[in-house]
Amino acid sequence: MEQAQKIALVTGGSRGLGRNSAIALSKKGFDVIVTYHSRKDEAESVVKEIEGNGQKAAALQFDAGDVASFDAFILRLTDVLKEKWNTEQIYALINNAGFGIHSSLAETTEEQFDSLMNVHLKGVFFLTQKLLPRIADNGRVINVSTGLARFTLAGYGAYAAMKGAIEVLTRYMAKEWGSRGIRVNAIAPGAIATDFQDGAVRDNPDLNRFIGSQIALGRVGEPDDIGGVVASLCTDEMGWVNGQRIEASGGMLL
Repeated sequence: MEQAQKIALVTGGSRGLGRNSAIALSKKGFDVIVTYHSRKDEAESVVKEIEGNGQKAAALQFDAGDVASFDAFILRLTDVLKEKWNTEQIYALINNAGFGIHSSLAETTEEQFDSLMNVHLKGVFFLTQKLLPRIADNGRVINVSTGLARFTLAGYGAYAAMKGAIEVLTRYMAKEWGSRGIRVNAIAPGAIATDFQDGAVRDNPDLNRFIGSQIALGRVGEPDDIGGVVASLCTDEMGWVNGQRIEASGGMLL
C-alpha cells in the first residue's frame, strides 16, 4: 500500500498557536497547508518559514464559522493538493481556528453564543465530516480544546462549553473512525501568551503574574509550549494515543 504523504492542514494557522503548530509540524517533516480568515500576509509569512525548513506549504482563505462555504473551500483545497502534491489526501487535520469571548453567563448574548458555536463546534464537526474522505487511512485529527473545560474561570462559560463538547466529540470521532486507523485526540492548552482575547495574558503584567502563580511551573505558557505537542501527536511515536484529552498547561490549577 502506498505510504500517505505527510501533509497537514492547520486551520487558523496564520498566527498564535496555529502558526506555531504549523512550523513545529514542518520541523518534523510535514508539509503544511494553513488557513487564514483575513490576514493573508501573516499566512504567507508562515508559508515562507515552513519552506525555509525545507517543506512545501500553502495558504488558503477559510471562514471556520461559515459551514455553507465549506464545500467551496474543499474544492480549493483539492485543487491545491493536486497542483502542489499530486494527491487528493491530507494526513493530518488540526482543528485550531477559533476566538474567545469573555462574558458572564448572565450577559452572554445569543449572537455571541452562536458565533462561538459556529466556529468552535458546528464548524469543527462539519469540516471534519466533509474532509473525512480526504484524510488518509492511519491519519490524524487533532481538535483544540482548552484548560477551561477542566477548571473554571468566571466569564468563559459559553466558550468553555463549546470546548467541552469538542472533547466529547473527539472520543466519538476516535471510536467511529478507528476502523480506518485514524487517531483523534484533543489538546487542551492552558493560559498562553498570544494575541488571543486581545493579548490579555501576554500584555497585562499583573494578569500574567497572577496566572503564572496558579501554574505549577510558575509561568504562563508560550506558543512554543503547544506547537510541539500538536506536532508530536501527529507522529508514529504517538500512534497508540487515541481518543484522549491531553492538557498542556504547565500544571494549571492542580
